[in-house]
Amino acid sequence: MRIDVVLAADAVAPGQLDGATALVVDVLRASTTMITAFAHGCASITPVADPAEARRLAAAQGADVALAAGERRGEPVPGLDLGNSPVEFAIERVRGRAVYFTTSNGTRALLAAREARAVGVAAFVNVSAAARWAAGHGLDVVVVCAGERGGRSLEDHACAGLLVERVRAAAPTVAPTPAALAALAVGRRYAGDVTRLRSDSPWARRLVAAGRGADVTACLRLDTTSLVPVYLPSVDKVVPGCG
Repeated sequence: MRIDVVLAADAVAPGQLDGATALVVDVLRASTTMITAFAHGCASITPVADPAEARRLAAAQGADVALAAGERRGEPVPGLDLGNSPVEFAIERVRGRAVYFTTSNGTRALLAAREARAVGVAAFVNVSAAARWAAGHGLDVVVVCAGERGGRSLEDHACAGLLVERVRAAAPTVAPTPAALAALAVGRRYAGDVTRLRSDSPWARRLVAAGRGADVTACLRLDTTSLVPVYLPSVDKVVPGCG
């Protein structure tokens, strides 16, 4: 059993996830938003490629059954019911509803992970539970970071490092790859205070400057839930999973 880290969705190599458990990480904000949605009773989340598809699929089911949500470059998309915000999703409106969700990076990472044997959604808010869930499968683990526009995202890299540390604690014989060890080093720099990423992360600073500081605060919290959403590629849905 080994653990590996991929820094961006576009960097997943062909066959890399075959027979593995994947943990998809987009701390700011898609992973945290999805976890929050399920904590407030959301029925399912379907990752889609673009806002038009999200609107079409949600409209076909009706407003009492489904919502369309997402963002582009961090901003809400006109015509969608919700953006990509854990604060927005912490509402009764999502209870019992399906959500069709499109984001710049996070939903792309989910789709990139679909070849894995099992796919969980991880962030700081469920980092310990997600690590236990992944280790419990007894398979190789690959942490798939959403990244930022094809490149590294500091907050995702740090979260991946904490996942590596916790998977190793749950499965001491797991062998980390060089990429996993590099993530572990980053994660350890923030393990004592993940809120430092509010100033250290370029994307966090941009969100705060855009008036989305409450989202950043919600995302930079450790282990506030044991909920681990699971992506089921066979039906193309994320469901509540365990917790």
